[in-house]
Amino acid sequence: MMRTMRSIAPWIMAIVAVSFVGWMVFEVGMDVQGQSTGAPLDEVARVNGRKIDAQTFYAAVRQAQEMARQQGAPPARTLEEQRQLEDQVLEQLVQQILLQDEFRRQEITVTDDELRQALRFAPLPDLRSVEIFQTDGEFDLAKYQRYLLSGADPGFALALEARYREELPRVKYFERIALGASVSDGKLWQLYRDRNDSVTATVVALVPAAVVPDDEVEVSQEELRAYFETHAADYEQPAQAFLTYVTISRKPNATDSATALERARALRDEILAGTDFEAVAARESADSSNRELGGDLGDVGRGDFVPPFEEAALALRPGELSQPVLTRFGYHLIRLESREGDTYHPRHILIPIEPYGDHLDMVDRQADSLDMLAAEQDDPTILDSVAVDMNLEMRPAVPLRQGMRMVVAGDMVPDVGVWAFEAQPGQTSSVIETRDAYYVFRLDSVLAAGVPPLEEVAQRVTRDARTAKKWERTREVARAIADAVAAGADLEAAAEQQGAQARSIGPFTRANPGPVLAQAPEAVGAAFGLRLGSVGGPYEEDFAIFLVEPTRFRFADSTAFAAELGTLREREQQQAQQNLLQLVLSSVRQGADVEDKRRELLLAQQQQQQQLPNQSPLGFLR
Repeated sequence: MMRTMRSIAPWIMAIVAVSFVGWMVFEVGMDVQGQSTGAPLDEVARVNGRKIDAQTFYAAVRQAQEMARQQGAPPARTLEEQRQLEDQVLEQLVQQILLQDEFRRQEITVTDDELRQALRFAPLPDLRSVEIFQTDGEFDLAKYQRYLLSGADPGFALALEARYREELPRVKYFERIALGASVSDGKLWQLYRDRNDSVTATVVALVPAAVVPDDEVEVSQEELRAYFETHAADYEQPAQAFLTYVTISRKPNATDSATALERARALRDEILAGTDFEAVAARESADSSNRELGGDLGDVGRGDFVPPFEEAALALRPGELSQPVLTRFGYHLIRLESREGDTYHPRHILIPIEPYGDHLDMVDRQADSLDMLAAEQDDPTILDSVAVDMNLEMRPAVPLRQGMRMVVAGDMVPDVGVWAFEAQPGQTSSVIETRDAYYVFRLDSVLAAGVPPLEEVAQRVTRDARTAKKWERTREVARAIADAVAAGADLEAAAEQQGAQARSIGPFTRANPGPVLAQAPEAVGAAFGLRLGSVGGPYEEDFAIFLVEPTRFRFADSTAFAAELGTLREREQQQAQQNLLQLVLSSVRQGADVEDKRRELLLAQQQQQQQLPNQSPLGFLR
């Protein structure tokens, strides 16, 4: 098993590492039976009848956040980002349960001897980068083994043993799957031919939108309704939320722009007086991507930055400091480090144009008032009253579809897309901050997912019904061309007679058929399967109907194949193992009975909070 583990570890680890949460998630409290002794409001999901409790789930979420932080990933700042992380964690927990079920079903266990052998001779990939296990920068197995046997860190040994007990059944399971992923020489030869056989063909591609103009297709009301009734499922829509909102602008005014310019000039004077540019950049620049690098932008070329910045930078001499330069990002102080031709090396300090001073104080006071008076309320009339008192306009938002993000006048507003489908009608959101504004939304109503009335989607149904008619006309054209060819006509002439065009394509391979045939597998197969001069078709694909006539073949060299056989077998065997593993895991996941109960849990917590107003609905997390 050790040899197998070492050989398949790279692709196993790549597939297992599907999210931030890994082997540790089950150490937070869920036993192998999935039972829980928690309170009634603690069920996040159920997998094949086994429960994932809230304590397990939220501990795993916190762990995922910590692992992301350690890896330098930015924290989740919006409800959408937080929900994405929680979805990843839940899916990992589901996979853990399903894999444990598979281990039991296949009676996969790990003996103490197997555990000892794995610990000694198959170190986990992330241990290879630990400095104390390295010699001259390379992993040293002997050092690693001596450390294990020394007993110097019992906590490390226990944690490592727990991880191996979690991973080794996985390795055995994947090993069994890998044994079924054999690739014969015949299969390898076919794969080689797919990449090296080539054909040139005459192709007629009939695209309905081009073959039949819109003005040649009429759709009656009876046809429209019949099409809608037949294809109603195609028009099913997600749930929609209808909201009203108030907003407080955070956009800067002329005074703010003048203040930013004055600040930029003051920093320029400070630098000219002798303060190090890099130190000022690290202290003052709003460009977080290079602030810690002293504003260093590296070697760049023409077109890499907005024109005002580029023009100002290229007008400088090396070592020279610019006057404040205005772009859509704010004011920049630019120092040119060097230049060679169109390549130049600038540093910059960015001073954003944003509310300052009295304007900032006013905006903050308004936002605080909105937060205290209107945010997170259950009475729907409160927002109207606050809007009147604060002289704010109540505005209807565009209907928000579930899974989408809210956009207000080009401003992407976070959190609303999640909150609106968790709140109750009449409730208001927290104060939501964007770069340009503060918002409070009120949920007015929610339209459940389903098929809307024809009147609401008539334009779309009309378009689809017209497209269906175009396809019928295109099929008639394709059949007419095929009939003419069968009667002895040349493919090019038969196509021209129907107002279509035949063109030569290739040479192309089965694996790389080019843009015209990229999504037309049946037509590609025909091009290689027909005899020279034979015409095949019509072949109907998703976007067009094809007729094909091969005109020249070039076949793969068997001698070259023999020379590459070893490398090809190794690569394709590994790919086959990955494909089979993904297929098995996907099959296990699709066959599982998974109930996501987060929505029900949230509603129950909200009801409990209403009954006990002094108790937080997330109190169990504290």
